[in-house]
Amino acid sequence: MVKSDFENEFWTVTTGDLEQKRSPLRTPVKIEIPEVGVDKITVDPSVRYQKWVGVGAALTDSSAKLIWDQTPEQRSALLHELFSPDEGAYSVVRVPIGSCDFTSQDYYSYDDVPYGEHDHDLRHFSIGEGKPGAKNATKDLKYIVPVLQEILTINPAVKVMASPWSGPAWMKNTGKMTMGGRLRFGEFTGNGYAHKDHFEAVYANYFIQYLNAYAKYGIPIYALTIQNEPSNAAMWPAMIWKLDEIAEFGYQYLRPALDESYPEVKLFFWDGSLNVFDHPLTEDIRRKAAAAFDGFAFHTYDGPYTNIMEIKRDYPHWELAMTERRCLYRDTVEDASHIMFGLIGNWLVRQGLSTIILWNLALDEQGLPNKAGSTGRRGVVTIDHQSGKVQRNLEYYMLRNLSQDIPVGATLIRSSSYSPDGYTGGLTSTAFQGGDGSIAVQLYNPTNKAKMAAVTIVGYDHGWQSVEVPAYGTVTCHKSNGELNESQPRPDEEFTLNPTKLNLSDDEAPGKGVNAK
Repeated sequence: MVKSDFENEFWTVTTGDLEQKRSPLRTPVKIEIPEVGVDKITVDPSVRYQKWVGVGAALTDSSAKLIWDQTPEQRSALLHELFSPDEGAYSVVRVPIGSCDFTSQDYYSYDDVPYGEHDHDLRHFSIGEGKPGAKNATKDLKYIVPVLQEILTINPAVKVMASPWSGPAWMKNTGKMTMGGRLRFGEFTGNGYAHKDHFEAVYANYFIQYLNAYAKYGIPIYALTIQNEPSNAAMWPAMIWKLDEIAEFGYQYLRPALDESYPEVKLFFWDGSLNVFDHPLTEDIRRKAAAAFDGFAFHTYDGPYTNIMEIKRDYPHWELAMTERRCLYRDTVEDASHIMFGLIGNWLVRQGLSTIILWNLALDEQGLPNKAGSTGRRGVVTIDHQSGKVQRNLEYYMLRNLSQDIPVGATLIRSSSYSPDGYTGGLTSTAFQGGDGSIAVQLYNPTNKAKMAAVTIVGYDHGWQSVEVPAYGTVTCHKSNGELNESQPRPDEEFTLNPTKLNLSDDEAPGKGVNAK
């Protein structure tokens, strides 16, 4: 038996069918030579890649309402479980700027004057009226702001990324927030032809007023995107932007406005799926314009996912953030595991991903509230809307595998993979080294049969540890000479699921659609 270089180790296993949910494993003994027939996973800390920002999910109005409607005791328990550094340690939240499809309120922007009128100086700007969380509060103050305040009380280091689904209707050529439409590019509002009189300048100021308003409630915004799903003219709040328009708006208007008031706020390009990138992005963005952006945000509903590789090579200074994906209530164990554990939690991280943000943090037993009819989806957790009881979905465990064991600021290091894409082939892995020298390793088995792995860390331990990785499941390992977070997910509470019928788009699992690879 080989002696360990680490004083403490914490191993867990999660099966795709959730029969085991981060169940602790006995630390495997170390041997000098691995057994024949096992997949060898070599972790090499000398080869280093991107820094880790963390994981989380979207706090939509729907999610925030369900959380806020729990009893104070239930809400505190759930938010501590998700965000406390001593428990789940989720570190990122995404919020909509104005309404999206998952809302319990009527659609709103923060400057709702009638179409045909202008508000050049944004005198009517408001994120809501009333005391945060009060029954008579409106807009963001009704649910999103009070829940965010509670999250930041639990963990002030949580980062908030914000994205609009639509600008105010009067700023758009259609005069309404839904069904797409476009910003009134090149038009003027107010009295004059100065830079500040363009609709683009007024819309940039709209972002600044949003940052001001949230700062007043003690909520700093870490990053912005210019538009959620810029190519999707959806029946809910939506707005269409071409790639070059996003680039020029960011470069000419929004980044200069941020530099005057909030230079620390990061600006991410895109924030939609990868299917539109059928030609080099360099054809749409001037180099000076690209420098206005800190990163590239994308969704994983449509491939080819390999498009991310060219984007990363063309813009190596851009940080990669996956900002949206969910599972469906009807997904099989195989499909859900390939989406969450395989594509997102493994392959994309290996390709440079620093941040993972899933869609709704919480939905109810029907997949609601939802104003637009985009039903059939589930949240990271499911909350019974009557009792406030909670059940944890596969998405919860994918995120917790990455958040509990990998400290924010850790560095991805080299580790073996026998899968070309995270969901076919054999075992695959990710590994990180924290600033304190700790090592975290996650293994994923994309096959329908359990597989044996033998893990070694180059320069440490000088031995191998063998472990069984279940079908469509994960094994995690965290090694440290300091204290480890060995907290366990809280048990699910019993209530009946009654999911709404899948409506509108039919999300494909990796490998199912024609554009998957």
